[in-house]
Amino acid sequence: MVVRFTAGRAGDPSGQLVGLIDRTRNGLEAVDPLVLSAAVLAMLLLAAGSWWLYRWLNRPPGRRLRRLVARQDEIAVLMHPNPDPDAMACAMGVAAIAETVETDVTLQYPGQIRHQENRAFRTVLELDLDRIETASELAADTVVLVDHNTARGFTGARDVEPIAVVDHHPGNGAGTEFTDVRPEYGAASTIVTEYLRQLDATLEAAVDAEVSDGLVVSTDLATGLLYGIQSDTDQLTKGATPAEFDACAFLFDGIDEDDLDRISNPQVADEVLQTKADAIRQKRVEGSFAICDVGEIEIVDAIPQAADELLHLEGVTAVVVYGESDDTLHLSGRSRDDRVHMGETLRHVVEDIPMASAGGHARMGGGQLSVEHMNGLGPSEGVSKDEFEARLFRALSGER
Repeated sequence: MVVRFTAGRAGDPSGQLVGLIDRTRNGLEAVDPLVLSAAVLAMLLLAAGSWWLYRWLNRPPGRRLRRLVARQDEIAVLMHPNPDPDAMACAMGVAAIAETVETDVTLQYPGQIRHQENRAFRTVLELDLDRIETASELAADTVVLVDHNTARGFTGARDVEPIAVVDHHPGNGAGTEFTDVRPEYGAASTIVTEYLRQLDATLEAAVDAEVSDGLVVSTDLATGLLYGIQSDTDQLTKGATPAEFDACAFLFDGIDEDDLDRISNPQVADEVLQTKADAIRQKRVEGSFAICDVGEIEIVDAIPQAADELLHLEGVTAVVVYGESDDTLHLSGRSRDDRVHMGETLRHVVEDIPMASAGGHARMGGGQLSVEHMNGLGPSEGVSKDEFEARLFRALSGER
């Protein structure tokens, strides 16, 4: 039996296909070859551009940051006021990345380094850090913010536009060319450790640094990053994610245990112990919440340490400690109560007080208020300390 197909016959799919091919061929033959070539070239360029854009958008952030830093002659890595180990470790990590592309780096901070662990961190790891009071003292026009996303704490801070931001705190700050803010992470040091791993970094303990042509994580850097993670997560017990554990596992073989112990267990100033004692003796407790005014102090970092101590009290689930230094009221809050988001609580309490700022995470927060503005300077009517504490208790209880 012979079966024949007739091209173009109604209801015949094969015939329709043949007809389509013929029409397409005839159409192409009628097109100017130059126009056809240009169209093909445009399609190829579009495909190449799309591929390049896809690769760029999916490039690991560590590689993107290094490419950005490589285009700069010099950068200033800026930490937040009164930097803690997490901030200092991040600055160390960014500096290590910059050194691989021969970009000059200066590590800078406003405020003071007074907490005993912070001072020990700087001393043991022999960090070269520059303190600034005004924006004019920044070492470079190109600024990278670490462990905060909006410059603050010095004259002219509002005019600083960072080229890059690396942070784990909530906020709307951003870099002009690079922004990596991950509030779900427990420490910014975790993010920087991920950058190092994305750049195929090797621990100094596992390689001969003199012959290595890649990024080598020094013992000091590994120790600093590990402690930065530990300090911001209370030894991996608060706010830690799987990323923190992965970062610590990578860093562990490269740390100096003696240096880690020296940083973790520094000597404590007498005033810090006295402030802790005052907080315990003078606290006000309502339900499961405790608040204490520790008065005028010299060592501001004693306030968060006192808050940590109060949170250990049986039956207490959230605390706020505040004290005055240099005409500024400093707040520190801690919470292990799922009903209390400490950062939002403190932000709500000070939102109508001029020149006041506060915020933080669910488990910890902090803030600062000008004493003069709290007393009524400016557009507000002022708030007494009794009313301020009443506000705190209402906010802790969820009242607005």
